[in-house]
Amino acid sequence: MKEHKGFSSMFREGELTLGLNIPIEAHGNDVPTLEHQITRAQLAEEAGFTCLWFQDVVLEDPTFEDPATGQILDSLIYLTYLGAHTSTINLGTAAIVTPLRHPLRLAKEAASIERLFPERLMLGISSGDRRKDFEGLNVPIMERSRLFREAFDYFNEVISEEFPSVQSPMGTIDKSNLVPKPTSRIPLLMTGYCQQTFDWIAEHGDGWMFYPQPPEKQKSVIDSYREKAETFRPEGFHPFLMPLPIQLCADKDAPLSKIPAGYRGGRKVISDILRQYRDIGVNHIMFNLSKSERPVEEVIHEFKEYIIPSLRKDGEI
Repeated sequence: MKEHKGFSSMFREGELTLGLNIPIEAHGNDVPTLEHQITRAQLAEEAGFTCLWFQDVVLEDPTFEDPATGQILDSLIYLTYLGAHTSTINLGTAAIVTPLRHPLRLAKEAASIERLFPERLMLGISSGDRRKDFEGLNVPIMERSRLFREAFDYFNEVISEEFPSVQSPMGTIDKSNLVPKPTSRIPLLMTGYCQQTFDWIAEHGDGWMFYPQPPEKQKSVIDSYREKAETFRPEGFHPFLMPLPIQLCADKDAPLSKIPAGYRGGRKVISDILRQYRDIGVNHIMFNLSKSERPVEEVIHEFKEYIIPSLRKDGEI
C-alpha cells in the first residue's frame, strides 16, 4: 500500500518486527486482572515492540480455554484507551469479526480511531469461529462467508468514497456520507482464510495473518501467498504475520522446547528461532505472554536488551 507511517514501521521486506498481545500479563489459566496495562504498554513501546494486539470476543466460552475472552474489555474501546496512553506503537486488531459488527458502524469506529491516532491502526479482520458469539447476536455462523464479503465491500465503500451510492443487504446509503473519513487508508490484514478462497485473500488484503507453524512448513505458505498476491498487485509488498506463544526462561542458555503452538527457551535459542522465521519471510510476530513463568516486565526488558537487537541482519546475542 502507499506510504503509511505505521505500516512502514512494522513491515519491512526481509526484516522482522515484534508485537505483544493484550493483556500484557502472565495470568496462566486465571482470569486476567488487567492491572498495570498502561505501564506495560509504555514499556513495550519504549522497548521497540511495534504493535499492541487486541482480540475481538463477546462471550466467554469455556470450550475455547481462554479465560474470560482474553483482554475481557471490548477490543476497540480498550485499543482507544491504551492508544491514548502511548505515542507511536501501532494498535492492531487480531481480529475484528466483521460478520458480527455492522460495517457502517465499524467504518465510523475505525475512521474515528485513525483520526485520533493517525497511521497507527492496523485493522486485522476475520470471519470468526466462536459459535457462542454468533448465537448470542443471532447471526447464522454458517453464513459467515457471505456476510464477511458483504461487510468487506460495504466497509470499503463508505470509508473511502464521498457520498457513495450503496445498495447492500446490510443497508442503503443514498445522498449521505460517513464522517469522519480517515486521513490515511487503514491497512486491512486478513486473518486465516476468512472463509474465502486463497485468491480472494491474496487479492484483497494488505497483509496476511496465518497460524503458527514450524519454519520449514511456514516457508511454503509464505512463498505461495506472495506468489499469488503478486499476480494481483505486482508493485506492492505483501507482509506476512503470525502469532507465537513464548515462554522466555531466565537462563539465557536454556534449550529450545515446544509448547502448544509456540516455544520455550532462553534468549539465545529464542533469538535463533526468530531469526529463522525472519529469514523465511515472516515480517511480524505477535507474542502472547499469558503463560510466562516470569514477571512480564523482566521479559520485556530482556527483549529490549538482547532479542530485538539480535533480529537486525548483523545482530548477535
